[in-house]
Amino acid sequence: MHDICNYDEYFVQKCDAAGVLGLLPEQKIMTIIRMLVYGSFADQVDENARMRKSTTLESLVRFCDAVETLYTRDYLRRPTPRDLQRLLQKAEA
Repeated sequence: MHDICNYDEYFVQKCDAAGVLGLLPEQKIMTIIRMLVYGSFADQVDENARMRKSTTLESLVRFCDAVETLYTRDYLRRPTPRDLQRLLQKAEA
């Protein structure tokens, strides 16, 4: 969460023009993770998260962009030929 908040200030809690605090970073990120884990639509999580559909979708796009930018080199690498062979053998079994 700290990496994501440092990368994109959209996830940092701020006050709006009326002085009302916005959503917590934990709210936005947990909503996105629930959507990704359970395959939920933005309409399905908006009541529990108390986020509008547009906020949920914008958070999803920004979260995915941040994860791709921050972690591609270390964790989201292309599979090696050995990885592909192992996956194909596993699929056949």
